[in-house]
Amino acid sequence: MAGKKWTADDMPDQAGKVIVVTGANSGLGYETSLALARKGAHVVLACRNMEKGETAVTQICRQLPDASLELMPLDLADLASIRRFAGEFQANHDRLDVLINNAGIMAIPYRQTADGFETQFGVNHLGHFALTGRLIGLLRQTDNSRVVTVSSNMHRRGKIDFANLNGEQDYSKWGAYGASKLANLLFAYELQRRLAAAGSKTISAAAHPGYAATDLQAKTGSRLQTMVMRFSNAVFAQSAAMGALPTLYAATMPDVQGGDYYGPGGMGEMRGHPVKAQSNGISHDGETAVKLWQVSEELTGVTYLDGA
Repeated sequence: MAGKKWTADDMPDQAGKVIVVTGANSGLGYETSLALARKGAHVVLACRNMEKGETAVTQICRQLPDASLELMPLDLADLASIRRFAGEFQANHDRLDVLINNAGIMAIPYRQTADGFETQFGVNHLGHFALTGRLIGLLRQTDNSRVVTVSSNMHRRGKIDFANLNGEQDYSKWGAYGASKLANLLFAYELQRRLAAAGSKTISAAAHPGYAATDLQAKTGSRLQTMVMRFSNAVFAQSAAMGALPTLYAATMPDVQGGDYYGPGGMGEMRGHPVKAQSNGISHDGETAVKLWQVSEELTGVTYLDGA
């Protein structure tokens, strides 16, 4: 990557590959899906809001009339929805080349998922943990498959408080967001360790978009804060298409190794073309990662790679 400003045009051909993108109807997920479809992948847009998903499919097909797309319902705030998605997907597909754990919510007021989890932790981490576990068998059966989990620079402001994972004792919407993004990295790295220990050729990598203009900022709950965030987006943020580049690199490039983490190469990792990034020390703490994995299994009822 040294000295080269990598773009989506540099992706290798993806024809014949089946790729699932969560949260694919807008922002980073939409741009990720569009770019992968342009390179010939069969892209499964996994969306909670099917109406918005249908709009995304229509928009992509306007640009790419021959795009191979599939829209499937997935609500990461509902373990039953995750189970249904995985069952339907495996009934209709005999391979899964890449799972992109992209969907996320950011800094919302306190609420709980259908299963009683604090929503940011429940959607951003537990939902993707459960989804990955339910699809891991098919991933491991597919040659050179990958799991790419999208985190954030905000992981640096997060901490995993196992005594207050549900946020009921003391809830900070930004603290909860940071914790969920730290959990994404702890999960991505621990998944790689377990895959390697199991002798699997499937790899786990991670990415972050820097400061990209997406719909997340429109859902923070406060009208004033939303206005400020939208102004900040317009002035400082890079486009969602640029923000998707680290994810696309991690999902497609042959030099990616398990445990790699990619983000923008500009000042403060806020914008620019993708480079290999460094996450904070806590994200690499093996003891915390193992405990988070065990707790995630207990909460979701989805267990996998425990013999690794």
